[in-house]
Amino acid sequence: MAPVPPIPFDNSYARLPEHFYARQPPTPVKAPHLIKINAALARDLGIDPDWLASDAGLAVLAGNRIADASEPIAMAYAGHQFGGFSPALGDGRAILLGEVVGRDGHRRDIQLKGSGPTPFSRRGDGRAALGPVLREYLVSEAMHRLGIPTTRALAAVTTGQFVFREGAIPGAVLTRVAASHIRVGTFQYFAARGDQAAIRTLADHVIARHDPAAADADNRYLALLDGVCARQAALVAQWLGVGFIHGVMNTDNMTVSGETIDYGPCAFMDTFHPATVYSSIDSGGRYAFANQPRIAQWNLARLAETLLPLLSDNDDTAQGLAEASVGRFAAHFNTAFTGVMRAKLGLATAADDDLALAQDLLGRMETGRADFTLAFRALARAAESDDGMASARLLFDDPATFDDWAGRWRLRLTAPGEGARATIAARLRVANPAVIPRNHMIEEVIAAAVGARDFRPFEAMHAALNKPYDDPPGASGYALPPLPEQVVRATFCGT
Repeated sequence: MAPVPPIPFDNSYARLPEHFYARQPPTPVKAPHLIKINAALARDLGIDPDWLASDAGLAVLAGNRIADASEPIAMAYAGHQFGGFSPALGDGRAILLGEVVGRDGHRRDIQLKGSGPTPFSRRGDGRAALGPVLREYLVSEAMHRLGIPTTRALAAVTTGQFVFREGAIPGAVLTRVAASHIRVGTFQYFAARGDQAAIRTLADHVIARHDPAAADADNRYLALLDGVCARQAALVAQWLGVGFIHGVMNTDNMTVSGETIDYGPCAFMDTFHPATVYSSIDSGGRYAFANQPRIAQWNLARLAETLLPLLSDNDDTAQGLAEASVGRFAAHFNTAFTGVMRAKLGLATAADDDLALAQDLLGRMETGRADFTLAFRALARAAESDDGMASARLLFDDPATFDDWAGRWRLRLTAPGEGARATIAARLRVANPAVIPRNHMIEEVIAAAVGARDFRPFEAMHAALNKPYDDPPGASGYALPPLPEQVVRATFCGT
C-alpha cells in the first residue's frame, strides 16, 4: 500500500480546463521561520500539525518545497473594484497548493498568500508583508470563533526577506484555508471573454462543490444563483451583528461559498456610526458599514449577469429570473438580520416590532456615541439587575438617551416564553461578544512583531480571541475600547 502523503491533496479545480488558471510554483524564500501553526485546524483537515511544524512542513508553508500531490496554480478572475470593471485580475500574490477533504467530509482549498509573483501579478512582487499576514490570521480566526463563515489561517511564517512598500518591511507567508476561492469575479472573467462554455463548466463545478441539491432542481443554474444570494445575505447580516466592516467589497472579494474572504483594510467598529469607514482607499464611503447589504446585492447582480445564458434560452425570461433571484436578497437579508438583532437583544420569542426596537437602540447608540461591542455586551448585566442597567446607561454620552429605550426593552423581556432574568442574561452573553479584534490592539501586535520580532502580543491576542464570548481577565484590556490617543482611523490594504 502506498504511503499516505503528509497533506492528502485531491485537486478538483486543477482538473478543470487549463485556461481557468496558470500553473505556477511558489517562489522559494531565503530563511523561513515559523510564527504559528493552527494545530486544531490541521487535525480537522487530516494533516499532522507536528509534521507541519517540522522542517519539511515549514518548507511547504514557505513555498520552498512542493508537497506530494500538490498542483500549485494561480486562479484567474476579474472583478469590479470600487464600481470599475477590471477584466483580468487573478491571483497576483497567492498560489493554490491544492484541496483536501477533511475529516468532516468537506473539501477545502489550501492556499499560500505572499508566495511570489504569478502571471497575474501585474508587475507586483507577489509578496506579503508581516503586518497584513498577522492581521488576517487574527481576524479570520476571530471571525471563525464568532461563528461567522470565513476563510481560516492554517499557518504563518516569516521569510527572512524584506518586501518594499513605503520602506523595507519583513516579509511573511500566510497559509489560508477556504471552502473554495471561487469568486463572483471568477464568473466575470469568463463572461468578459464571451466564454459561455467555461461559465457552464464553472457553474457545474460550483454546484457539485457548494450546491449539490441544485443539481436536481428544475433550473439548476437558477438554484445556484438563489443559493449564493441566500448565503451572502446571511453572511452580511452576521457582519453587521458584530460591527464588522469588510472595507473592500469588490466582486473579486465575494466568494460563491458564502465565506468572508480577503481581510485587507477590514475593521471592527468602536464607536457606533452607520457611515463608518476605515479603509484608506474608500474615500467615497462606498463600502461603509451600513452600505454593505446594498453592495452585496449589487455584486450579486453582477454574478446574475454572467449566468443569463444559462438561466434560459429566451433573453427576456433569463432577465426576469435573474432579477427575481437577486431581488429576493432583500427578504433573505431582512430575515437574517432580524434574527441576528433579536438574539443580540436576548429575545427567545418573536414579535412584529423586534427589529424596530433594535434599530431604535442603534439610533440611540449613534447619537450617544456608544461603543458598539460594549453597549450590546452590557445588556446582559442590564437584564440581570438595576446596577447593571445603571452601568449600561453610562456608555452613552447622555445616559438619558438609553433610558426610554431600556424601559421598553425590559417590558419586552417580560413576554411569555422569554424566561427568567438569568436565562435572558445567559442568552445575551452568547450573542454579544466581549472580545473582538480591536483595531488599536492589532496595530500594537503588528508593531511588536515588525519592530522587535516579538510575537508574544500576537499569541496573547490570539488566545483572547479564541473565547470571544467569555469575559477576559480584568487586567487584560482585550474588552476595552481604545483611549483617544489609541483610536485607529484608517486601515490599509496591505498589498
